[in-house]
Amino acid sequence: MRRAAWTSAASVGVLLAMGGCAGDGTAAETEPAAGEAATPAGGEAGGGTGDGSGGVEPAVTGTFQDPDGNEVGTVEIGEDDGGTRLSVGVTGLTPGFHGLHVHAVGLCEPDSPNPTDPAQVGDFLSAGGHLGAADADHGAHAGDLPSLYVDASGTGTLEVATDAFTAEDLLDDDGSAVMVHANRDNFAHIPERYAPQGPDEQTRRTGDAGDRVACAVVEEE
Repeated sequence: MRRAAWTSAASVGVLLAMGGCAGDGTAAETEPAAGEAATPAGGEAGGGTGDGSGGVEPAVTGTFQDPDGNEVGTVEIGEDDGGTRLSVGVTGLTPGFHGLHVHAVGLCEPDSPNPTDPAQVGDFLSAGGHLGAADADHGAHAGDLPSLYVDASGTGTLEVATDAFTAEDLLDDDGSAVMVHANRDNFAHIPERYAPQGPDEQTRRTGDAGDRVACAVVEEE
């Protein structure tokens, strides 16, 4: 399976024009995936083209909604020589790191059943599991992305490049969605001194990122 290459995070211009990532006007540090090194952003928010694409023409876009139907951000996804580039911007979320993933079904419904387990009902479960979840444990799913940092004002921005999927891959028959979770993602990296038997099934599937708090169906631009 192709492996994602994280290149940069935080402090990019987004459609919401939300300003800097950190409360003091500086770019926030970004939490990389296990085994990956993320490069801290060096510029101020509003960099790139100012259209949220980080200089890449978006091929697919989406609008994040919370479970109450409020619009809380945007995602733009485009292609360049380095692979697929995603630009995410959110506002009104709880400060801290939030798990960020591409999910396999383009359906963002609050209080909905999980398509693989209809007995399980919750916010945005309609989007199914992570893209590529059948191919590997969490941390190596095609849809696994670095965690999104939200500052004290509730604002977060992230730009990341990956070769694990293309924009076209996201437009399959059942579509795809980008999801923000309530908690930080541990990428199933649990040291043996804490879990001698290794991470449990839930951790291997989700990285313990918790509830789904914002969901964006991606559509062709």
